[in-house]
Amino acid sequence: MSTPIVAPAKLAQEHVAEPSMRKAARCAMVILGAGGDLTRRKLMPALAHLACDGLLDPESIIIGVGRDNYTDDSYRAAMGDALKHSDEIKVTDGPALDKFLGMLRFVRGDLKAADTYKSVTQRVSEFEGVDEAADTYKSVTQRVSEFEGVDDSEAGRLIYLAIPPSLYPDAAKRVSESGLVPRTVRDDKKWARIVIEKPFGRDLDSARSLDKLLLSLFSEQQIYRIDHYLGKETVQNILVLRFANSIFEPVWNRNYVHHVQITAAETVGVEHRASYYEESGVIRDMFQNHLMQLLTLTAMEPPNAFDADVVRGEKAKVLGAIHPVASEDADDISVIGQYDAGEVGGEHVIAYRDEPGVAKDSRVPTYAAIRFTVDNWRWHGVPFFLRSGKRLAKHATEIAVQFKEPPHSLFRTREGQSLEHNVLVMRIQPDEGISLRFEVKVPGVDVQMAPVRMVFNYADAYAATTQHPAYETLLLDCMLGDATLFARWDEVEASWRIIDPIIEGWKNPGLIKLPNYTSGTWGPSAADTLIARDGAAWREP
Repeated sequence: MSTPIVAPAKLAQEHVAEPSMRKAARCAMVILGAGGDLTRRKLMPALAHLACDGLLDPESIIIGVGRDNYTDDSYRAAMGDALKHSDEIKVTDGPALDKFLGMLRFVRGDLKAADTYKSVTQRVSEFEGVDEAADTYKSVTQRVSEFEGVDDSEAGRLIYLAIPPSLYPDAAKRVSESGLVPRTVRDDKKWARIVIEKPFGRDLDSARSLDKLLLSLFSEQQIYRIDHYLGKETVQNILVLRFANSIFEPVWNRNYVHHVQITAAETVGVEHRASYYEESGVIRDMFQNHLMQLLTLTAMEPPNAFDADVVRGEKAKVLGAIHPVASEDADDISVIGQYDAGEVGGEHVIAYRDEPGVAKDSRVPTYAAIRFTVDNWRWHGVPFFLRSGKRLAKHATEIAVQFKEPPHSLFRTREGQSLEHNVLVMRIQPDEGISLRFEVKVPGVDVQMAPVRMVFNYADAYAATTQHPAYETLLLDCMLGDATLFARWDEVEASWRIIDPIIEGWKNPGLIKLPNYTSGTWGPSAADTLIARDGAAWREP
């Protein structure tokens, strides 16, 4: 029997509370890698949303930096065209968008060259009120002093590294040497921050080296390690769901929860990221950052305040409590896979090893499922199953909390029928929302039961409210200095401590034959065996 859906009525607009909107103060944002895919597909739509929503100060500027042959005007035209083809923004023309495009500037140059950063510093200084006719570069110290002496309240600088990880060290050094992000700022109302995309290192040693370099150049408070998953509405709603509703927290523990599944499934293949993916694989690409962050939000203890350091401290405690895995035990608690040719959405797709740029004998995993346990009182004995893969049957990211069966059933069931577990599902993408599955009586003279789902869907409930890109929230938080949704170094280090032995354990080519799952399926059969050991089965979102 299919599960009926019990959908809530749409929320009346007059009943939706409008919180006071946080607005960013005047700042200069510098995007290194301004012509890249990340800038076009994610950053520009998010910044345009902020501007059109009135949350970005209209006097701010955005300086793109890259090797592309743009002028200010041609860069504005290129970004305007990118916005028209974006599926993350609805407003593609009009005065508000024209005003946003007018904020854009462009500096052409090599991101490893000191002269490029001098040119950027010149543009920023002009914005901050330095004489535009100056034809010589002043010293870094003088420029920093000028920056700190501007009267505009809370004027700031945000430097975004939208570049390959291999360029992080050189770019960070140049940003520091040029004075774009001075380590200390005398006036508390002036700020300068640097934003770094994942992956933060490719293993524990490289992550430590990168962090050591960054902390030699900037303070921890100036470093924002961004993970766009944490900007999604449902991810943020995990904390609200758990800690603003008294009905969930009493059952959010080992006494009532059977297991937790966290899934990030993709139907797409490696696409144009083969060079990156051959270096990372699915575990580095998805587990060390996205999925481990979702695990911490699901398992963390209630913080005593909604404060960045307090929240991140509780997340770090979860990572510290995850049972350590030795590399020789990796194949006992995890499964890896690589997609073969198959059919997705009615179309034939090729195997990973046949993708352009992929080695014909590649052993890079495109799928992984891992069983974790959290060694504390709340979660002792509760398995957390994390899985992610490419070329799977459906595109879906969700957290499913499956509750235990009642200790005793009062009701008879038909032969071959059993009670279905209560499951609370937080859907992160697509169709963000929350659902709860529970048993009801089927109408009739006999007592028969059937599972139903009560569904909350953001798009339906807030139909009149514009959907916001995940990066919009995170960029605004960067400008406001709110680090709650950003990873602290101890979180990054703890994640690598957990993930490194698993990656190491799968290096033995004799352990598994690849490829081992057909595109368009839910992954290798060994993953079903892994979860079945705990009397569970994978959900099909």
